[in-house]
Amino acid sequence: MLTAFARAFKTPDLRKKLLFTLGIIVVYRVGTHIPIPGVDYSAVQTCIDQASTNTGLFGLVNMFSGGALLQITIFALGIMPYITASIILQLLTVVIPRLEALKKEGQAGTAKITQYTRYLTVALAILQGTGLVATARSGALFQGCQVSSQIVPDQSIFTTITMVITMTAGTAVVMWLGELITDRGIGNGMSILMFISIAATFPSALWAIKQQGSLADGWIEFGTVIAVGLVMVGLVVFVEQAQRRIPVQYAKRMIGRRSYGGTSTYIPLKVNQAGIIPVIFASSLLYIPALIAQFAGGDAGWKTWIEANLARTDAPAHVTLYFFLIIFFAFFYVAISFNPEEVADNMKKYGGFIPGIRAGRPTAEYLSYVLNRITWPGSLYLGLIALVPTMALAGFGANQNFPFGGTSILIIVGVGLETVKQIESQLQQRNYEGFLR
Repeated sequence: MLTAFARAFKTPDLRKKLLFTLGIIVVYRVGTHIPIPGVDYSAVQTCIDQASTNTGLFGLVNMFSGGALLQITIFALGIMPYITASIILQLLTVVIPRLEALKKEGQAGTAKITQYTRYLTVALAILQGTGLVATARSGALFQGCQVSSQIVPDQSIFTTITMVITMTAGTAVVMWLGELITDRGIGNGMSILMFISIAATFPSALWAIKQQGSLADGWIEFGTVIAVGLVMVGLVVFVEQAQRRIPVQYAKRMIGRRSYGGTSTYIPLKVNQAGIIPVIFASSLLYIPALIAQFAGGDAGWKTWIEANLARTDAPAHVTLYFFLIIFFAFFYVAISFNPEEVADNMKKYGGFIPGIRAGRPTAEYLSYVLNRITWPGSLYLGLIALVPTMALAGFGANQNFPFGGTSILIIVGVGLETVKQIESQLQQRNYEGFLR
């Protein structure tokens, strides 16, 4: 990986792309520290210093925003509205025939779906920004903080609208920065911003573990976390690269005097075909009951049960439900993102077949059979990786800022591998020597 980056910096056009990407990253990180108007920044910092852990309800969004959510900055919502909009559009593509037709139209249809994603991102940013402002005004953003009700001193309608508009504009700017990296940088812009947001929280989280440790002034706990992180990175890289290659043979066809086809290829089915999506779905679904209970008044029995079993990440009911939801969403997402019948029809259309399997329906059934078998270990792997923070809490008392959580490691490794592949592919295009030297 380091060799690829070194070679990229030696190539003039790639060096410009890398420097442009670094410049966009600097702008993005600066924006995560600029507070929005109407917020008492000193009160926010006081509450952050008093809080020993990140608020569990907003932990996922805070991680995707690089810690900007709890500081209520202009980039507080980060890239999360765009991620949510992309997932929603991808799910609706299976349900709405119009979107499915656009997807099949190629580049023009993809551009139209991208435009719809932008509109939906702005709408979600308005919704999430309104919820964040309401939570900050009520003092529920930092529970237990003495000055949490003073975070928004002026609670007039004009101030509230200004705060929501500022955060929505910040989300639009983040989306624009990601598209700039995709067009003029090294590509994969949204994923790179997500990578930077998560990686930015690592140093402070690691140092917090060292300060809270008691063995050898915290260095033993610090070293243990680093070792666990390296083992997890190696495991995630191994599983993310694992795939089941299904061989495909194309028959020869004579058109005039020329022979076409006769080649052999394969269909790569990844073990973790769903990626990080099941973890995000499961986390978001579990946050809904906790959010309802947080804003509900009184001491009702259902509210007490939710706070004791679902709002606490170390509760047995939360852990069990979280694990099974990840497995369910892994199968659900694979079922809507990979259509064996469509793949089988395309193979039959171009004269392709799997050796030993008849073309058409038997091929679709075989692909479904193989996909279900490899999705089981992939979903179990996702569930175990996502429970690492909970195991860390029970093992040596790490706080919920545990840096090598399942979601963060999956995203960092996945984006890192994809970025390196893109750089290497661009290097191969520029240094192709051909058969004759």
